[in-house]
Amino acid sequence: MSVSNFLFDVRELKFVLKEWLDMEKLLSCPAYKDYYSLDDIDPILDNAFKIVRDVIAPLAKDADNIGARFVDGKVVTPDSYKKAFAIINEAGLGAQNADREAEGRLPYTVIQSNFEMENGANIAFVGLWGIPNGAISVIQQHGSDYLKAKFLPKMIEGRWGGTMNLTEPQAGSDVGANITKAFATETPGIYKIKGNKIFITVGDHDLQENIIHLVLARTEGARPGVPGLSLFIVPKYWVNDDGTLGGPNDVTTTGLEEKMGLHGQPTAALAFGDNNECRGYLIGDPPDASGKGRGIEQMFTMMNEERLNTAILGLAAASQAYFQAREYAKQRVQGTKFTDPKGPKVRIIEHEDIRRMLMMQKSCTEAIRALILRSTYFLDLSHDSDDPEEREFAEGMFQICNPLCKAYSTDMAWSIICDAIQTHGGYGVCSEYEVESLARDVKVTSIWEGTNFIQSLDLVGRKFNLNKGKVLKSWLADIANFIEANKDNAGFDKEIDLLNEALADFQAILQQLQNYAKDGKMQMIPLFSTRILHAASMLYCSRLLLDQGVLADRKLKEVGEDHYDANFYKGKVASSRFYTKNVLPQVAFLRRVFEIGDTSAIDLDEACLG
Repeated sequence: MSVSNFLFDVRELKFVLKEWLDMEKLLSCPAYKDYYSLDDIDPILDNAFKIVRDVIAPLAKDADNIGARFVDGKVVTPDSYKKAFAIINEAGLGAQNADREAEGRLPYTVIQSNFEMENGANIAFVGLWGIPNGAISVIQQHGSDYLKAKFLPKMIEGRWGGTMNLTEPQAGSDVGANITKAFATETPGIYKIKGNKIFITVGDHDLQENIIHLVLARTEGARPGVPGLSLFIVPKYWVNDDGTLGGPNDVTTTGLEEKMGLHGQPTAALAFGDNNECRGYLIGDPPDASGKGRGIEQMFTMMNEERLNTAILGLAAASQAYFQAREYAKQRVQGTKFTDPKGPKVRIIEHEDIRRMLMMQKSCTEAIRALILRSTYFLDLSHDSDDPEEREFAEGMFQICNPLCKAYSTDMAWSIICDAIQTHGGYGVCSEYEVESLARDVKVTSIWEGTNFIQSLDLVGRKFNLNKGKVLKSWLADIANFIEANKDNAGFDKEIDLLNEALADFQAILQQLQNYAKDGKMQMIPLFSTRILHAASMLYCSRLLLDQGVLADRKLKEVGEDHYDANFYKGKVASSRFYTKNVLPQVAFLRRVFEIGDTSAIDLDEACLG
């Protein structure tokens, strides 16, 4: 293993979990009250950090430089992966966390906090248990008792992997165009599978005995399009009734994608049934009399979870890039101060534009972390609270926030890492420095699990209309209630005013959206949906970050200037002010652009694009 430059601020996670979020409420839920208290947060995070630092981070160079290779029809991972993968499973940081029915399981909010650290150290490696976690959830929630008993134990142990198979060469994001077929056999529930899938993350590798593929396919007589899809469990090796492995199941890896980043994470092209011997188990019932299947509904269990995971990937890469840029700026000496051009050379962290970029990186990563962990907190409450009203409220908040998490995090990650590269100057594009590989690794996250445009359509076209708009009203009320509660806070009066103005601007955006729909200008929805999602994200991120800033300001006054946490709290306050004053005002700009309603991009004949 190589030496790692991994950096992480565990204090930030402890602030979020122990001081900001009401984890005592969550840990008092029946699922956790007999197992965890707030005092357990520190050792959980500290232990995870040590394993990430010592086991996962040193693999980063092997992941990027050696990568996963396709050799004689087999996928080979770097030698250093083997021992590290075993340690992760032994430490309980792997697929074990996907078992949401286990006694003593951790809250998802804590799991995702650990997951950020893991991915900050090595995104490529972590996917080897991150992706199977979603497959476990699907089988656990939708599989029969027989299928659960057959597949889950060894998947949860980490001995077997799991994948999600949606994309096909001719279909891409248009899942409804999938043509993979499923033919019923004489054995009820077992089908012959025939087709091809591409871009299958961790679709094949040499770290586990078997890989359990979840495959969307169309049975005979099923409807065309998305409604006709069913979901099948298709193991790489057939599994006998006694749990032992049978022979190969006619699932062939035809190659690995050559990607700009994530070299250490195999992205496979798979062929099912080239020899007509590929078998799979149908999850749930076959399509109904109208030909409607339940495959996409079942697969969304995994996709929604993976969207949160992908959001964490974006955050993890962005925060790691910030930490690297911050440390580089503290050490790199170049140029004199703008205000003292004849003075001594200074570290670049003393230059105004470098400080601006660092504050942008710091505040945005903290805002995104607040958004994601607040959303996972809602997700936990929606499952585990014993109060029906609280579960309903939390579910609605999560539904609105999930597309924000996925799209805003991964869009901003690219921008944040670009600033981190700029902070490094010319060294930022050299492979000697980690920010270069972080940029290559993170870019695909805006494409995974439904492109960010698809997330924006989900938000504007579906989530805004949940329960006839009542869910959106609750989300907006959460922001308005925060403003009302803090309007007399003299230390944050300017920031609260800016948040109030942004809320008004966003409500104007929603009204303009309705106006365009009433006027039949439906193309305005996809033309502006991404920008509406960004406006919603900035608005809610500012509300959350200001909440943290108000809390940190109070804590600072309690502990005093000489306390060892004083600088941390000052940094939290500064992040909330900077984000609100430098990022949030973009909502007003987006309102103006939306009201102008320029359509030149779609009015122009494509030939005029050149």
